[in-house]
Amino acid sequence: KNSDIIGTVQSPFSDEGGVKLLSGNLGRSIVKTSALKESNRIIEAPALVFESQDELQKAFKEGKLNQDFIAVVRYQGPAANGMPELHGLMKPLGALQDEGYKVAIVTDGRMSGASGKVPSAIHLTPEALSGGMIAKVQDGDMIKLDCNSGELSLLVDNSTLEKREISKPDLSSNRHGMGRELFSMMRNYVNGAEDGACTFQKVGEER
Repeated sequence: KNSDIIGTVQSPFSDEGGVKLLSGNLGRSIVKTSALKESNRIIEAPALVFESQDELQKAFKEGKLNQDFIAVVRYQGPAANGMPELHGLMKPLGALQDEGYKVAIVTDGRMSGASGKVPSAIHLTPEALSGGMIAKVQDGDMIKLDCNSGELSLLVDNSTLEKREISKPDLSSNRHGMGRELFSMMRNYVNGAEDGACTFQKVGEER
């Protein structure tokens, strides 16, 4: 047995598992830590808010993302649009990280296990459409994503947040075309990501 390939209980490669729960005033989220460099485990940077991965890709191509920031990609949860794979985020953010910028992702959407070197707080609950705090984030707000302590915080005082309106973008394109009309019932009944994004109701709690 080669312990350089397969670690032992007495001498593991890491003292934690490959994922970590993050929590704070933004909600609860999961981050994959196994592929992160130590220097990228804590990111504190201003937010840049996007309502889709297409918006982020467009900003990247236009050269508008050359800075330290945390990409907040919202309205990507189960109730908003079915929680699709956000495969378009990692390439531009990975390129920015390679250029030396401190970048991270916070999203109520989903990313596959391929996401690795960019800290990505995914499956954020409550999602934006359910009134989650992510819906109140504005460009420039400072966010702290700490994979060591498990903190995910919007560094804005409570009095300011209480006065803010929830941002409500036009989501009509998520509901119509290409057969999306067939799934309206599921969107109305689906629960949050941490509950499995499931349409089944508990016995006795049916709506």
